Amino acid sequence: MEYTHLSEFEIRSGVLSIWTPVLATDAWRLDDRPLTSVHADYCASVDPADPLPGRGRWIGTVFEMDAPLDGPTWRETLRRWHSRHEGLRTTVRIVSADEPRRLVATPAAVGIAEQSVAGLTDGARINEFLRGALEERLSPLVWPHCLAATIEHADTGDFTVLVAADHSVMDAYSQAILILELRTLYYEVMAGELARESVTFGSAADFAVLERAKAAELGPDSAAVATWREFLADGAMPRFAPHAQRPAPADLPQPSVSRRLLDLSELEQLETVLDQVRHRMSVAVFAALAVANQQRFGANRMRTAMPIATRPDLRWMESMGWFVNVVPVDIALPTGADITEAMDLARAALRRSRTANDASWSRVFDLLDVIETPRFGISFLDIRVLPGYELVADLRGRTLRAESYSPDEVFLWVVRAADGLYVSTRYPAGLPAEVMDEFLTVFGQVLSSITAEVHPGPAADLLVPAALALADAATGRAETPEPADA
Repeated sequence: MEYTHLSEFEIRSGVLSIWTPVLATDAWRLDDRPLTSVHADYCASVDPADPLPGRGRWIGTVFEMDAPLDGPTWRETLRRWHSRHEGLRTTVRIVSADEPRRLVATPAAVGIAEQSVAGLTDGARINEFLRGALEERLSPLVWPHCLAATIEHADTGDFTVLVAADHSVMDAYSQAILILELRTLYYEVMAGELARESVTFGSAADFAVLERAKAAELGPDSAAVATWREFLADGAMPRFAPHAQRPAPADLPQPSVSRRLLDLSELEQLETVLDQVRHRMSVAVFAALAVANQQRFGANRMRTAMPIATRPDLRWMESMGWFVNVVPVDIALPTGADITEAMDLARAALRRSRTANDASWSRVFDLLDVIETPRFGISFLDIRVLPGYELVADLRGRTLRAESYSPDEVFLWVVRAADGLYVSTRYPAGLPAEVMDEFLTVFGQVLSSITAEVHPGPAADLLVPAALALADAATGRAETPEPADA
């Protein structure tokens, strides 16, 4: 599954409709549960007078539903979806300089309104229209924070679905799982069935209670604070290739690149070697990036922020919400390190980062008096952790991010997909395209070299995948960071 811009997804021509959640004005009720630390800070950072509140902030998902569009059925699908997820029925109230208060509507209060967009059927023009509408309409301060669009294709008897939201109510895992959730709901409604009930649709507001309680326990001497303090010892957030960047106008959108690094055959060969030497793919990815950083830019140390999933319990496994933390990863390589040594060092660095897994990075930054946010981030996701991931590819499923206009942020998303290993990136307009191209090329070459250069010892051949899985569970090795500007 690629993580890309809507502009890079070819929408087929058809009939466009916008589907908007609606509520009576008296439907909101104050709720005593807090916002998460990052949600509260995020709301405080937004200018309520901004005419384009969604610019650079919204995230979403696009896919093609393998069924004809029936308006009443789709309306009921979206109504059930909002009824199920409290996070989609939540907004905020800002009172002077106080922390935002949570407002919640009941499951029965939400309706869905359809707006047909007449005279706009060309796919390219629909794409442009939707990008503008999402920048204008999606805000963390104004509900609804989530919108849907359908494009009906009469010639093929199916329809395209776009779901977009402000980041405050959706994270990258939510983006991925909503495809099959909405498809399942749609088929249930068509069949006249009741919606599936599950304890795994827990409320994001209940998660916020736990997050804030853990954040309140943090102090200057906490292990997580010490990890971040060491990471930021030179007083600055790490940057990607700062010496290669040139001045550029501030209003230029960031370039975006997506490419496949390894096809499935190459990837499976690599995974076989990694299994034998007891390293996970996430370790190989970060090691290869550190080696590429050293080879291309002469830097023996790669420091980056890593978004990770923070769904601490099964009750939030299928929830819509913002369940993400950020941890620091610091990989130092000796000059001329080979990939075997780099993987050992990357694994140790990823283990160190776990001391910050459950510590709100927003709260840690408050304790350290850090105002700056991360400028260089890397995520890795194995798409196979998602239920029904094979079908997502058949539905042309893509997770989306808004175009960014940052003059200095660089983010990389590496995805183990069903058919290979992919990387997507966004970077400043002032960074020459050839610099990023050469870096990604070296990254792919280093990954490929693992298969040829890493030689497991004789004992490694006795290990079997089941034993490796048990060892991973016992030692807590699994890293499941999310894509996206978390």
